[in-house]
This record gives sequence, C-alpha cells and structure tokens, in this order.
Amino acid sequence: MGLLTRTNEEGAERIGQPGAASPGGVATAEPAGGSSAGPLSGPSASGPLRVALVGAPNVGKSTLFNRLTGAYVMVSNYPGTSVAVDRGRGHLGGGSVEVIDTPGMYSLLPTTEEERVARRMVLEGGADVLVQVADAKNLERALPLTLQLLETGRPLVLAANMMDEAESSGLRIDHGLLAERLGVEVVPLAAARGRGLRDLEAAICRAASSPAPVLPRYGNGVGVAIDRVRRRLSGVYPVEAAAYASLLVQGDAEVAELVAQSEPDGGEAAIRELETATAEFADTAIYRIAFERHRASEQALAGVVDDPGPSPLRLRQRLEAALTRPLIGIPVLLLVLYVGLYQFVGVLGAGTVVDWLEESIFEQRLNPFFEQVFGVLVPWDWLRGLFVGDYGALTLGVRYAVAIILPIVGTFFLFFSVLEDTGYFPRLALLVDRVFKRIGLSGRAVIPMVLGFACGTMATMVTRTLETRRERVLSTMLLALAIPCSAQLGVIIAILAGNVAALAVLGLVLVGVFLLVGWLAARLLPGDAPSFHMELPPLRLPRPGNVLAKTMSRMQWYFLEVLPLFLLVSVILWIGDLTGLLRAALRGLTPVVGLLGLPAETAQPFLFGFFRRDYGAAGLFDLNQQGLLSPVELTVAAVTLTLFVPCVAMFLMMLKERGVKTALGIFAFVVPFAFGVGAVLNLVLRGLGWT
Repeated sequence: MGLLTRTNEEGAERIGQPGAASPGGVATAEPAGGSSAGPLSGPSASGPLRVALVGAPNVGKSTLFNRLTGAYVMVSNYPGTSVAVDRGRGHLGGGSVEVIDTPGMYSLLPTTEEERVARRMVLEGGADVLVQVADAKNLERALPLTLQLLETGRPLVLAANMMDEAESSGLRIDHGLLAERLGVEVVPLAAARGRGLRDLEAAICRAASSPAPVLPRYGNGVGVAIDRVRRRLSGVYPVEAAAYASLLVQGDAEVAELVAQSEPDGGEAAIRELETATAEFADTAIYRIAFERHRASEQALAGVVDDPGPSPLRLRQRLEAALTRPLIGIPVLLLVLYVGLYQFVGVLGAGTVVDWLEESIFEQRLNPFFEQVFGVLVPWDWLRGLFVGDYGALTLGVRYAVAIILPIVGTFFLFFSVLEDTGYFPRLALLVDRVFKRIGLSGRAVIPMVLGFACGTMATMVTRTLETRRERVLSTMLLALAIPCSAQLGVIIAILAGNVAALAVLGLVLVGVFLLVGWLAARLLPGDAPSFHMELPPLRLPRPGNVLAKTMSRMQWYFLEVLPLFLLVSVILWIGDLTGLLRAALRGLTPVVGLLGLPAETAQPFLFGFFRRDYGAAGLFDLNQQGLLSPVELTVAAVTLTLFVPCVAMFLMMLKERGVKTALGIFAFVVPFAFGVGAVLNLVLRGLGWT
C-alpha cells in the first residue's frame, strides 16, 4: 500500500497504518472522501463539540472560522492578526459545535506569545478535535507541526487550504495517499471561496467518533528517549503524555514545571530518566527531533505532490520579488504613503470630509440647534455648559468624535484594509528588516508599527507576537513616542497640508526620533537580538467584501471606544471649568508651552492630549482654524503633540502587556522628551529664519 515506514532502534514501524497499535489506543483512519458521518458523538457528546483551528500564521484559519461559525474575526493577508483565542458556535452533523480560532504557530515549542497561546489550547486539552489548517502550496512546512499534533493523541484533521492557488500554480496533490500515510483525514479546501467545507465538516464528525491517531516514532535515538521518558510519566495529563515527553526531551522549561506539578514525586523519576536517555545528545535534542520530523515529512510527501517544476516568472511573482528590494521597494513605499496617507486620508478624509462635517453640519446646523434646545430646557448656565458651550458634551465631545476624528479613522481604515488584504505588509517587513535590526528590532516588528498608525492600543497588544521581551519593550516605547494613530496623524496632516515644508519637518523629526531612540535603547536595554522569519503570502487583489467588513468592524470598534472617552473628557473639562481646576491647570501649562515658543492658547490642546492624543490634535485643529498660530508655532506644536503621551486606552494596554514599572518608565521618558524635542525644534526653526 506504500505506507510510510520509519526505522528506529526498536525496529521498523508503520506510521499511519490502519489498525496499528499505539499507546493512545487502536488507531484506524478512514481515507479522505469516505462516507459522511452522522450526528456528532465523541468526547463532548454531553455538550458542544470543541473544534480548534490550529496552524501556521496566514494559512486561512480565521477565514475558515468565519465560514464555520458565521461570526466575524479579522482576516488579513499577513501574519500576526490573531493574538488571542476567538470562539464561535456552529452546527455540524446535526449537532452543535464550538469552533476555536487560535493564533498562528509553527511548533509546540513556542518562541512567541502567540505560539504560547495556541500551544496552551492544544496541551491543556481545550479541544476535542484539532483541525490543522495548512497552505496546500507548502505542505512540507506544515507536516512537522502535524507530527507534533499527532503526539497529543487528539483526533486530528489536516485541512489543505488554498487549493485554488495551488492548482493555479500547477500543483497536483494526492490527498488520499497522504491521509493513508499520516493516519488522519486530509481534506482539500479553499475556505475563502467556500470550497470543500462540506467535506471538512464530514471529516470532523468522523474524527470526533474515531479512536486516537497513531503516535509518530522517530529514529536517531530521539524516539527511544521520548518513549523512555513517557513511561516515567504517571500523572494525569489533558492530552497524550507523549507530547509532554517530547517537549521535555527538547528542554522545554514550562513543560518541565507542569510535569513537576502533575507527578506524585515532583517529576524526579522522569527527569532522571531524561538525563539518562539523552546523555549522548542532550545539547542537540532539539535539532535531532527537528531533523527527524523533517525527514518524516519528506517521506510522507514522497509521490504525494506532483510539482510541474519552475515556470517562467509571472508578472505577479516579479512584482512580489521586487517589492522586497530597496531599488523598487522604497519608491513604492513612498508612493503608497503619498497616495494613501497624504492624499486619501489627509486631503480627502481630514480635509474635504472634515471641513464639510465641521462647517456645514455642526457649525451651521447641529450646534445652533443644540444650543437653542438646551437654552429652553436648561435655564441654569452652569448646568447648560455640560451639554453645550466651550466644553459641552454635544458641541465639543460629539463634534470632535464625529466631525473630526471619525472621517479620518474611516478613510485610514479603508486604506489600511485594502493594503493589508494585498499581502504587502510582509514584504514591507522584509524590506525594513536590515534597518530595524540596527534599532534592536526585527522586520517582524513592522506589523505592530504599521498597526500603530491605525490604533496604538491594538498595536501594543500585537507586540506580544514578537520573539523577545527586549523587542516587545522597545516596540512599545517607540509606539508610544513616534507612531501617531490614524486619527491624530490625519488631523496633523490636515493642519499642515498647506505647508509642504512643515510636513517635511514633521516627517523628518518622527523618523529621526524613531531611529535615534531605537538605536540608543537597543544599546541600553539588556537581552538578545531577535531573529526574523515570516511567511510571504502571495500578492492578491483585495476582496471588496473582506475590505469593507474589516473597515466597518474597525470603525465600529474605534468609535465605540472614542465616543465614550470624548464624552467623559468633556464632563471632566466641564467640572474643571466650574471648580477652577481647569484654569489652574492651564496656568500651570502656560510656562511649559512658553518654553516651546508657543502662545498661551496652546496649553489647552496639550491638556486635552493628556486624555487622548487625538483629542489634543482636534484642539490644535480648532486653534489653527481660528488663525491663532504662526507657521513656526503650528509646526512646533504639531511635532510636540505627535510625540506626546500615549492615549488612556493605550496606556492601560501598556500596563497590561508590559507591567506597571515598564509602563510608568515609558510614560516618564516620553513626556519630557517630547517637550525637549519641541524646544530644540523651535530654536532651530527660528534660527533658520522661519516666521
């Protein structure tokens, strides 16, 4: 039958053979495409079956999740989108099912926080059936993880996704032969098009009621070592103990601690056996196991994939390669920034749309209407000020959120969604990797940096996907200092749109601060330099439905976050105005902004900026509309405000992700540094004769 055989010290053993015995029970595998299963039965027959979608980043897990549940999670053509577990409900085989979407992982031996989250779901038995989603074009990269998932003894289905792209490149895959060799069903799938979903659902139903799959075995000494350690594990584990034994052999400290808690003797017998079994290769166990998995993957795929071989590069492939080279990549990046950020977000969103909402809707209609209504309903001036007036929740808070911030956020999210759906961001990461390494980051950090232009809160959470704590701290600090969110940046661009020199100064200062602070911090912060690896998905035309769904989802999330905060800030400012605290705070800030060469009126936007940077930018927008700032003052204020403190939501996320000490340290650095840069810039510009 051509079944895969692997030789080790205990003789030859067939892997994936129907009926072969394994420690997890008798394993039988039905070839893919067999008869459909009936209503669900299995480990969770008393409740919804739990199905976890696992696999490498950017293989379509979230797309499949959306298809199976009808729910919506963010789907992007680049890795790092999913950093937490998403859950949804669906129906399979006449029964209810809970579908779990996990972050991307390459191995059960994690290097990033997203891999730890996914690994935890697998090793803690959080799912009754595992569905490994793999890129059909790169099965050789997926199978090492398949072998690790088999070690858990959990029912497993391999979903070979993106079959449409594989077929368009000429690949032909014998899924039945691969299923026979692995002992689990292999289902061809094109989740984005809805192709193969019924076959996958049937395969999940069959896996739920089938015995555990055959455990893989390895040669080169590691198979015997894993077996010996496994026999010493007598505790109760959520999944097959072979998975824990394998990770112990690879030196996983987290698993060693878990074993110590689970074993009656604190894991001493297992550790002694581990030391004996790996005496000859303890330092190379990780590499030996990786080599064995790679060799087993090659054997499993032998004759499975019919590859027509290299063909002349298509236009798309040439463009994909060119975007990672500075000669083409840098001009394309500048063009994208000019068209997307400046023209679409800055000129159209922050200019045309904001002007129309500000002048035609709020100033001419809504604000006079609100003032007239509350002038009748609320006879007391002090209480009326809560709703209308200089700090009214309607005339200030709602106006800032709807008329100034929402158009900018909407146009940026639309531009961002189009760009990310094409697969451009991973190529941008590869393009900037060399520069990022000089500031202690890897090209992978470009993902949270780019997301920071959308929202710093979201980007700070995504820094958990970075490999080292040092890189996560560096990224968080640079996000807080030199990466303005779309709302703030859009307002600033709108303010400076008529002054090209001022825009150039803003860009040069932000880039210079980003590189300088990153370079210095990389030399002061302890820790290892990060490595860099990232899947490069193919360039694709953006899907309108995906783009619109992501844009609306992000706008809804941002608006629900911004509007309550803006209303709260308006209430705080109203209370401060009534009690005199606001005037005292403004008097305290006046000498500080005076050091920057700014008039006293700019103290108000900076005070607003303590609550939210985009709120402060909106205040600066008002001052500019009133003609109260000269070009130098406007440039200095815009630069300083852009470098100013992170918003409340981002600061809370910093506390959660980095801890109190690190978050407060970043805050304490950013505030004086921003004002220091502003003071120096004021002196430089006036010294150059700007007026």
